Amino acid sequence: MPDQFHGWVSHSPTTPLTFTTFTPKPFTPTDIEVQITHCGICGTDLHTLRSGWGPTDYPCVVGHEIIGIVTRIGSAVATAPSSSTTTPDSPLQLGDRVGIGAQTLSCLQPSCTACASGRENYCPRMIATYNSRYPDPADNNKKSRTGPKTYGGFARTWRGPASFVFKIPEAIPSAAAAPLLCAGVTVFSPLRKYGAGPGKTVAVVGIGGLGHLGILFAKALGCDRVIGISRTGRKKTDVIEKMGADGFVATEEKGWEKKWARTVDVMICTVDGDDMPLGKYLRLLKVEGTFVLVGAPETPLPRIRAWDLVAKGVVVTGSNVGSREDVRAMLKVAAEKGVVPWVEKRPMEEVNGALKDMELGRARFRRKGDGVPIQT
Repeated sequence: MPDQFHGWVSHSPTTPLTFTTFTPKPFTPTDIEVQITHCGICGTDLHTLRSGWGPTDYPCVVGHEIIGIVTRIGSAVATAPSSSTTTPDSPLQLGDRVGIGAQTLSCLQPSCTACASGRENYCPRMIATYNSRYPDPADNNKKSRTGPKTYGGFARTWRGPASFVFKIPEAIPSAAAAPLLCAGVTVFSPLRKYGAGPGKTVAVVGIGGLGHLGILFAKALGCDRVIGISRTGRKKTDVIEKMGADGFVATEEKGWEKKWARTVDVMICTVDGDDMPLGKYLRLLKVEGTFVLVGAPETPLPRIRAWDLVAKGVVVTGSNVGSREDVRAMLKVAAEKGVVPWVEKRPMEEVNGALKDMELGRARFRRKGDGVPIQT
């Protein structure tokens, strides 16, 4: 008889999650099992639950900012002796505190340009932590998507490949670590890639779950100037005095795009509205500055004029979570620099209420569902 796990399961776009059983993937020698202690709520959870990006494969268990304790290790997983001292880079052992993010597997083949270059997050056969499927075990080429379903962290237990599981540094509390596994690396990865650091000015659009982490990481990376951008001035005090930003832009104020024109090297955009003033955001970039979209809206982006691009040679691009190396580097910076997300903790039994609050923007520094840890 197949194993049965317990979790908060979605059966349709319009019904609440119900606490019931589900059948995880069969345990294999390359898998581990984790007793879940915390899981964040991400915007992806809401998009998936309502089939916003396309039809969801119900029943579905969402949650991909997972923290828990290793309780079972497959025979093919490298393990450390039980008496050894563990570090973030040492092999797994029972009792380790670990995290799982938005990706649970990729093809990892030398012929894959993404995987071979350490960019597994862009693998064409990337497998998401939930609402995805593993290759069919009978498919020797591992290209099919007809195998067991993936299930996320709104559950008591998680089972999956050990290769995308990360040890959590002791300096990071579990509730704070959860949002780092998706929201944290989503902003850290482009900051790292596009050279955020001394001598650079970074702007972050949208001060929510993603945005406040963007500001915290930009400061931790040593940027000369970090600017928060929001629609109103309501969050200015928090952004400047508590997050440590050096400037603040309220787009409700007239002429902001002229005042701040050509001041920004890298802009991380976390907002996902089709009415955002994209052309005005691009005015803030310096010559050959970079605009990086990390939000994933269900509607098309606003139109922009060709002149917005060619006048300064700006780069408009996007970024998808992060590679395994990005996650490890992000956790190291967070531990060493004391990057602690602003979180609200709720019992897992309140998950439906927490999801509703996220949808309505009631959670502090969370807009449409970025990373509020819920505890089992």
